[in-house]
Amino acid sequence: MSRILIIYSSVHGQTRKVTDFLKQQLESLGNEVSCASIDETPDIAAFDKIIIGASIRHGKHNPAVYQFISQNLQQLDDKPNSFFSINLVARKPAKNTPATNPYVQAFLAKTPWQPKLVEVFAGNLNYQGYNALDRNAIRFIMWLTKGPTAIDTNVEYTNWDKVSEYAQQLDQL
Repeated sequence: MSRILIIYSSVHGQTRKVTDFLKQQLESLGNEVSCASIDETPDIAAFDKIIIGASIRHGKHNPAVYQFISQNLQQLDDKPNSFFSINLVARKPAKNTPATNPYVQAFLAKTPWQPKLVEVFAGNLNYQGYNALDRNAIRFIMWLTKGPTAIDTNVEYTNWDKVSEYAQQLDQL
């Protein structure tokens, strides 16, 4: 049994949803799991394993994620740790692995932290859940990338079997 902390940065809720699912999966394996928003700046010293999950907004991960990593780099490096990214680009088979996902690669290039386990999951596309600016920007990106652009689109691309496999890998860290 491990004491696991999952720190998440979520804009529209899908990263939080994945976090909650991971918590359930890891607890069913006998772990004690706590979840905290990146804005809560949790103390990671009391935990055996640290997982950070972050979504993409306007092509970037939340700057608070990088700040948290910078402030806790030594403690992160001293413990089993992992990072997962949630983004819509991962809906494409050619971009759904850490090695092929441009946002994960940009994250790894930008941070001094080299997580022991890295994963990427496709997110949720729900135009009605976005404000006008986000809705129009995402529809334009979807148009460019040949994705759905209908205003009533609500598609969850997250592969929950893949998230379950990731939970098993986290348990084994």
